[in-house]
Amino acid sequence: MESTDFNLEGKVFIVTGAAQGLGLTLSEALGEAGATVYCFDNHDKPDDHWKEAQKRIRSENSNSSLSYVQQDVTQTSKLADSIRRVADSHGRLDGAIAAAAIQQVTPALDYEPEDVDRLLRINYTGAFMTARFAAREMLRHGCPGSICFIASMSGLIANRGMHTPVYNSGKAALIQLARSLAMEWSPRREDGTGGIRVNCISPGNIKTSMLEDVFEKEQIEGWKNANMLGRLAEPEEFKSAALWLMSDASSFATGSNLVIDGGYTAW
Repeated sequence: MESTDFNLEGKVFIVTGAAQGLGLTLSEALGEAGATVYCFDNHDKPDDHWKEAQKRIRSENSNSSLSYVQQDVTQTSKLADSIRRVADSHGRLDGAIAAAAIQQVTPALDYEPEDVDRLLRINYTGAFMTARFAAREMLRHGCPGSICFIASMSGLIANRGMHTPVYNSGKAALIQLARSLAMEWSPRREDGTGGIRVNCISPGNIKTSMLEDVFEKEQIEGWKNANMLGRLAEPEEFKSAALWLMSDASSFATGSNLVIDGGYTAW
């Protein structure tokens, strides 16, 4: 494997849920490798932390950039237009990371239908539509791209003491979706298009603002001892996995689910 396999200069990527947290961190990883990255999120404008990341990426590599696009992944027609504009402005689209997600801690008996609909619209349908529209542009521009869903170890297990049945089942659906889309889109077509790889990353517990906003400190402390490393993950620890999946270094990887959970599911 050559070091140039990880070079993303001249390539264009979309990352959803990228105004902050893990989505922004993964966007930075692509930018650090030379990519042009469009950060989609539903906030009206990015915060100072995002702006600092943008400035740093520009200063480190004049060929790379982070650009912010205000976009709600549940607004399907607008999402399609936003992705198409990105692809058309560069004549290509090389990859997409679907990281937009929300969490809700509610016992299953207390869920209302609108709660379920909201969670699945963002966590599953939003990811599916992001992948669909990205793949359509890759096919249209003849780019054998790469798509990555940010799933979760919660898609593989029922987290002890964590009442998040809709979140968990939505993440399980993403893992299966990656396999299904890989089967459809990875083969090369007679016209030379195709070759779109689709994979998942399933993180364990990560130190993010979403985790701290949703769960009690006592719960978070308990999770530190629930995996083999005895701590929570830092968002930066997923950079290399995202870079690998978006780059030519992972050219034979499709339909895969990378479980990076500190050994939580391996006990």
